[in-house]
Amino acid sequence: MKPNEQPESNYLVKLTTWLVALVVIMVALVVLMTGSLIFAPQLTAWFSKEEAQPVRIEKISKLVNEWHAPDESTLPQGEAGEEIRYGRELIAHTAEFLGPKGKVMSASNGMNCQNCHLDAGTRPFGNNFGAVASTYPKFRARSGTEETIEKRVNDCFERSLNGKPLAEDSREMKAIVAYIRWLGKDVPKGIVPEGSGILELAFLDRAADPQSGQLIYEQKCVTCHGTNGNGVIHVDGTTYTYPPLWGEHSYNTGAGLYRLSRIAGYIKANMPWGATYNTPQLTDEEAWDVAAYINTMYHPVKDFSHDWPDISKKPVDHPFGPFTDQFPEEQHKYGPYKPMVEKQKSINKTLAEKK
Repeated sequence: MKPNEQPESNYLVKLTTWLVALVVIMVALVVLMTGSLIFAPQLTAWFSKEEAQPVRIEKISKLVNEWHAPDESTLPQGEAGEEIRYGRELIAHTAEFLGPKGKVMSASNGMNCQNCHLDAGTRPFGNNFGAVASTYPKFRARSGTEETIEKRVNDCFERSLNGKPLAEDSREMKAIVAYIRWLGKDVPKGIVPEGSGILELAFLDRAADPQSGQLIYEQKCVTCHGTNGNGVIHVDGTTYTYPPLWGEHSYNTGAGLYRLSRIAGYIKANMPWGATYNTPQLTDEEAWDVAAYINTMYHPVKDFSHDWPDISKKPVDHPFGPFTDQFPEEQHKYGPYKPMVEKQKSINKTLAEKK
């Protein structure tokens, strides 16, 4: 062996060792960085001493033919397009124009139409307007008459907005109707697109529980709607950033959302903030219970003595009598509804046989 061979061999061994160590360190760093991304929420909750609550996600099958609002590029030119745009503004920012401090008139309680009809009436299962133009005018058992779109809009003003009706020939009514018709312009007459209106939830085998609902509300809803349910009023004092769910400025007892199935389906598909019908954050049971809690609280009283002229047509969850069955009023409000559905089927069958 030559004198210079041993030092060169040692140098190569040391270089190889350092390279291997460097690779090991780099691999370890990659593993640590990946792990921190995956487990960051749990670590954050641990170190902040918050209970790490897993997010409950219940997938609902994506709708194949889900309705979507037309693209704004399809708006007509000129006055017709401007009228539709104004109608959208009235739906999205109702209080600015028609609230207690509205610059056009005072006709509502300070909420906006899109507080109930999300994204200006365009969100799937967000109480959207997709099927309105295609199905109206239509007979509605609640009034016992054939209703126009204008009548339906005024129902919302008088009930959901606890206000007063608009004149059917007013600029504002014409604009709202024009916007609703434009949203449904591609829906064939008589067709109800998938994703329209409010999600239909299966009835529970028990009554909805307001006490359980209060716990859910306190965990999931107070951030936006407040501990007293009064919502959060905008800094300009004319409208709500987050709407009240009960109290003087909420929907009244004649509103559709005062029926438990309507508000439960609405909550399930849209609440808390960030939920959608396809990625809900509440179980069906939680949605029913929090709905029961909200509707247990005070809402303005509406005179609906002329509603349901044929009381046999009342939905089972309409919370006020008289009824054609013998179930108590409390059960009509909170359930369980399945026994009433079966009874109603039996009554309807008997009535049909007598005709």
